[in-house]
Amino acid sequence: MTDYLPVLFAVVFGMLLATVLLLLSTIGVIRDYDVEKLSPYECGFEPFEDTRKQFEVRFYLIAILFIIFDLEVVFLFPWAVSLGSLGLQGLLVMYFFLLVLTIGFIYEWMSGALDWE
Repeated sequence: MTDYLPVLFAVVFGMLLATVLLLLSTIGVIRDYDVEKLSPYECGFEPFEDTRKQFEVRFYLIAILFIIFDLEVVFLFPWAVSLGSLGLQGLLVMYFFLLVLTIGFIYEWMSGALDWE
């Protein structure tokens, strides 16, 4: 149980810091609203079209691919820490995992999922 004490400390410290920063931002804000601050803008110009238009599917596809690869990279950190105790079998399993990742990335690249026209 003492192995998890630093993790618990980091979580509690993060929550405490987030709470303090949120409280400071709500207390210390100057609420001086005027017409210019409340008006919609687009790069300093008036909006050209409706701001509620739908995004293309490609935005979501790139976001999902980023999340998938980001989460898969998270699996590399515990493996790297415990590589000495895993031995050859752990090394081969991770090589297989990385091979599957690489094949998936090449498939996405060849299918044009990462191309932006």
